[in-house]
Amino acid sequence: MKNRYLEAGKIVNTHGIAGEVKILPWADGPEFLLDFDTLYIDGQPMELTGARVHKNCVLAKLAGIDDINQAMKLRDKIVCIDREDVELEEGAFFLADLMGLEVRQAETGKVLGTIHDILTPPANNVYVVRGGEREYMIPAVPAFILETNIDDGYLLVRLIEGM
Repeated sequence: MKNRYLEAGKIVNTHGIAGEVKILPWADGPEFLLDFDTLYIDGQPMELTGARVHKNCVLAKLAGIDDINQAMKLRDKIVCIDREDVELEEGAFFLADLMGLEVRQAETGKVLGTIHDILTPPANNVYVVRGGEREYMIPAVPAFILETNIDDGYLLVRLIEGM
């Protein structure tokens, strides 16, 4: 079952005295958060009345947060989005939906384990797969990832010697 609300970032600070907050986004880029009218904090909808990118963060104005004291109360809070508010491109998916997927080796059908973590270095994501005593680090590139089937709960991979 996919979670309806997905963690999209964290409020790391305030900005100015008029109640703006600084959000460190957990997405491909900060521009992603600019497309939303509503963010969710502690499960409560918060209308986004203004937002702009500043360096690698988003400076956001939330309805009802009108001064620095109110904004300070939101510091360190996790910001969520409603997955229904997002239209993903064909073949794109949320990283959160990959967590826990069973990982199968294409050639043998052997189950290697499940996706335990996803590393996001600059070049490409790396799936950390744990199964029994083994841990695999599999780059998320077509040479290794043959099929991603979120609906049926598996990832089909090709390993190389030494993995």
